[in-house]
Amino acid sequence: MDFPKNGIVSYGDYFPEAREILYHIYSYPSLMPYYNNITNKFPGGLFEYVRIVSLCDERPFEHEFFLRIDQSFPFMEILHLTNHKSQNRKQSHGSNNDNQNLSLIEYPLLSDLDIVNAHDDYIEQFLFHTKTYLRNNIHLYIDYASLQRVTHNFTRDATRINCTKICKLSLRGREERSNSLEKYFPNAKMCPRILF
Repeated sequence: MDFPKNGIVSYGDYFPEAREILYHIYSYPSLMPYYNNITNKFPGGLFEYVRIVSLCDERPFEHEFFLRIDQSFPFMEILHLTNHKSQNRKQSHGSNNDNQNLSLIEYPLLSDLDIVNAHDDYIEQFLFHTKTYLRNNIHLYIDYASLQRVTHNFTRDATRINCTKICKLSLRGREERSNSLEKYFPNAKMCPRILF
C-alpha cells in the first residue's frame, strides 16, 4: 500500500525502576481510537480519532505535559493516569495561590477520568479549578484516602468547583460514605467500590 501523506513516528522510553523499555511506533496521522502508555517522551501531534488515552511514567508529569495532551487529543473521552511521582515544578508555579498563574487546561469531551493510581499532585492537577476546567457529567475513579487528603477532608475551596461537576464517583477503599463526602459531590451518584 502506498501512503504518500502518512509518516511513521517512533519514540522509546526506558523505565529504570521496572527495567523495561517501551517503544511506540505508529503511522501519522493515526486512525486508532486509543493511545496507550503515553510517557513524558510523547512528541505531540494531532490525534483526531483517539477517544481513549492512558498516561504512565516513572518520571513526573508537569503541567506543560497536560497542555500537550489537551492539544493532541481534542476528542478524548476517557483518560487513565498512572504515575506515583510528585510533580517537580509544582512549587515554582505559585503554590500560595493554588497555581492561579498556570494556563487553564480544558478537556471538552472528557467523560471518564481514572486517577486511582495517581500521586496526589495529579489529583490536584485535575480537581483544582485553576488548573483544569472539567465539563459537567464526569465519572471519576479515585482512591478515597487520596481524595480525602487533596480536598482537605472535603472542605477545600480550590477543588470544590470541579467536584460539583462529577456525576458518578467510584472510590477505591473505605466502604462507608461520609455525609461531608456526599455534600462535597452534590451531583454524584456513588458507584460500587473499586476493589483493585
